[in-house]
Amino acid sequence: MLKKFKFRAIRARQSDRHSVFSFVASAKEVFEVAKIERAGRSEQGELFGFQRPQVSKHIHEIRDYLSKDDAVLPNSVVLAFVDGVRVSNLDDTLTEIEIEVGDAPPGQIVDGQQRLTALHGLPDKDFQVFVSALVCEDKEDLRRQFILINNTRPLPKDLIYELLPTVSGLPDRMSSRSFAADLATLLNYYGRDGGEPQALCGEIKQHTNPKGSISSNAIQRVIMNSRSNGALRDIARTEDAPKRSLKLIADFYGAVMDLFPEAWIGMSPRTSRLKHSVGVIALGYAMEMAYALHGARTREDFRDKLTCLTVDGLCAWTSGTWVLSDEERRPWDRLQNTPPDIRMLSDYLVRLVRDQGVRPGSDLERARASLHFQPSLVN
Repeated sequence: MLKKFKFRAIRARQSDRHSVFSFVASAKEVFEVAKIERAGRSEQGELFGFQRPQVSKHIHEIRDYLSKDDAVLPNSVVLAFVDGVRVSNLDDTLTEIEIEVGDAPPGQIVDGQQRLTALHGLPDKDFQVFVSALVCEDKEDLRRQFILINNTRPLPKDLIYELLPTVSGLPDRMSSRSFAADLATLLNYYGRDGGEPQALCGEIKQHTNPKGSISSNAIQRVIMNSRSNGALRDIARTEDAPKRSLKLIADFYGAVMDLFPEAWIGMSPRTSRLKHSVGVIALGYAMEMAYALHGARTREDFRDKLTCLTVDGLCAWTSGTWVLSDEERRPWDRLQNTPPDIRMLSDYLVRLVRDQGVRPGSDLERARASLHFQPSLVN
């Protein structure tokens, strides 16, 4: 049975594609017409929802304040609707909004979930909040608005990045990150159906996979660097580019796991610099050298071209000392996720991969000389 709610609202003249209005309502009324849909993934890796988890301490702090008699809350909460809303204009600015609620609330709480949850825990308090609401064209448009509204607020970046691939029409600065975030998610699910073990399967830490041990941002930086001026840029010109891009990154880190299982399997950034962001990103540049100079394309190829790194004393992933140059030595755990350290480790690993098997005057030496390595440290 449908339940109807009516609110008298003020309409704002903004986008021609959206209806935007403001009204007042109690927290109970808001929760009857809109819901908080938390971000998660199905077993198949499909994204649903877009809200971060509740922050209990923050909610309790807000509730303690709002329980006071003189509490005020002038900031609006933001709701978004795709359907279930009928707007009747009363004059140039006044509007009557009728919201029909069936089995589930038709709206989504886009901003203000902590405030509303805090208020909902004070059922005896007669307290209204300002509500800003907009009617979107479809669910993709709703997610787009959520990203744009929250991108300048303190929302977890990993959640924003996971949402980017689900919408179009975003600013250009987000397009590269969208591709990288999408590929990182695919890598997190690549190999779950069986077959050869995949190094990154379930290992990338995301908002929807908090148990992962490898920084999603680190993997995305490898992808963005490669897409900008590396192997993935080369692959982008070919047929079936998305699938080939996925396999290349998976094969490379699979080869890394094969060569250094003791520094990869069951390890964390604290126990191994191989799974630390500095190692993950620096190895991405070694991948580019193996691809461009040595023609590595498969897991077996990368394993062959990275075997040079397994020589005793060259890599100190879990113990020992990095001898990065005649002047630079570092204990294994003193390399950090900073631009200078990433550049220094990248230079070191690339030199090792580049110079293996090079004879003076050979074709390989001439090819090596033509490659100018310069890490591009994407933020």
